[in-house]
Amino acid sequence: MKIQPVDERVLVKPIEEEERKVGSIYIPDTASKDRPQIGEVIAVGDDVVHTNETRKKLSELVKVGDRIIYPKYGGTEIKLDEDEYLIISRSDILAVVK
Repeated sequence: MKIQPVDERVLVKPIEEEERKVGSIYIPDTASKDRPQIGEVIAVGDDVVHTNETRKKLSELVKVGDRIIYPKYGGTEIKLDEDEYLIISRSDILAVVK
């Protein structure tokens, strides 16, 4: 199944944090298990034309494969073929990781 976001929305696959180690002690993932805030862009929706606005188009802001930072509890969770994704709006994109 393939999903194409509409309007100024982005399909994101959250990137899980790796196991952390402090010195020689491993921190169990249950102790620091938070929702991821960094994800990879899987698909980008359409550019919406706004009259008299000078902001960048969504397609200029993010592209498929970019890593972005989004709010901890932002977006709508969906599950496809055993993988979890988020659909977030343009306003929920906080930064692009370069």
